[in-house]
Amino acid sequence: MVIAVLFISLLVLIMLGTPVAFALIASALLAILVDGQLPELVVMHRMVAGINSFPLLSIPFFVFAGALMNASGITQRIFDFANSLVGWLRGGLGHVNVGASVLFAGMSGAAVADAGGLGAIEVKAMRDKGYDAGFAVGITAASSTIGPIIPPSLPIIIYGVMASASIGQLFAAGLIPGLLMALGLMIMIAWYARKRNYPKDAGFSINKTIVTFRSAFLSLMTPVIIIGGILFGVFTATEAAVAASAYALVLSSVIYKTLTFKQLVNISLETIETTSIILLIIAGASIFSWVLTTQQITELFTQWMLGFTQNKTLLLLLMVLILFIVGCFMETIAAITILTPVLLPIAISLGIDPVHFGIIMVLNLMIGLLTPPVGMVLYVLSRVTKVPFETCTKATLPFLMPLIFVLILVTFIPELSLWLPSVLYE
Repeated sequence: MVIAVLFISLLVLIMLGTPVAFALIASALLAILVDGQLPELVVMHRMVAGINSFPLLSIPFFVFAGALMNASGITQRIFDFANSLVGWLRGGLGHVNVGASVLFAGMSGAAVADAGGLGAIEVKAMRDKGYDAGFAVGITAASSTIGPIIPPSLPIIIYGVMASASIGQLFAAGLIPGLLMALGLMIMIAWYARKRNYPKDAGFSINKTIVTFRSAFLSLMTPVIIIGGILFGVFTATEAAVAASAYALVLSSVIYKTLTFKQLVNISLETIETTSIILLIIAGASIFSWVLTTQQITELFTQWMLGFTQNKTLLLLLMVLILFIVGCFMETIAAITILTPVLLPIAISLGIDPVHFGIIMVLNLMIGLLTPPVGMVLYVLSRVTKVPFETCTKATLPFLMPLIFVLILVTFIPELSLWLPSVLYE
């Protein structure tokens, strides 16, 4: 009875358009009232406990750093440098789109930040060069999902907190899969470019590459500071976020002098709003997960899955399918906080490393950002580019193929995720 109330009320509230955080809290509270054996005050206690975590302090700082990069023109420098590197290829701006997302991934850690900031620049540049709006938006949406895989990554931080896994190892584990995503998308772009006879946007110039590299050099040091500092033990993920924010602030206000006081105020307010939303979702998901645990739903689900089949390959495919379906309907952070305590015990029972499973989960949910009805990245791109949502959705579908292929590779070849952490953290 309690289980039915919990999930049916959550589904109804989400279908009615209730914000995810409030839907999670309300459904959990209703289940507690129906159960009648748990005090209502536990809701507030578990919500506070859910966000009382030191690593979560990194969230506002990474959000702040990404917003600074977008607002102060740093993303334009990154785009220009990527253009000088791969713009000479056929369908060059498509490759530039992916390359810029890889570089920006080491700064923002969020797909929506990539799509909303860098994405607007990329789509405009491609449309000005004569690329059709669908192709421009499709590749921009797909490439923005690289951001949360290549470190730093907000979803990976949240998974690390929920799974009690090393965030440093998780960051290292995402690097190779993120580069594979970029490679897969660039192969797809090359195929499209030949099929549609897209031109080479510019000839390669070593002088232009040097000039744009010099212009973007200090910006490119941001991921070096973040990733290098974490992987080599100079500071924790939280300390890296603070360092990234401080560096981005100095870069935009003192060195480039492109940041105005009004922009700083707006960025700060935007950071507060974004962080509040994220933490409220985590708090709501924490009480929801706690109800799942107290009702032994996680244990029952584990037993059911293992009773259904003992085949590791089939169970992995089933978990991937569950994550994909949930990703289509639920916001990423809420999905991670709810599903981690449910699926991780099954993964561990199959001998899957929690770090490896974390990359599978985040990559899977990133693909969900490109699929309706939620499709957060699609909504953001539709808003900033003025391209209809239906066009964005249709244009993005072909680019799901290389991402799904990489997901399958990462799922069934653990070394793609675990090799780098094993080298750095041996």
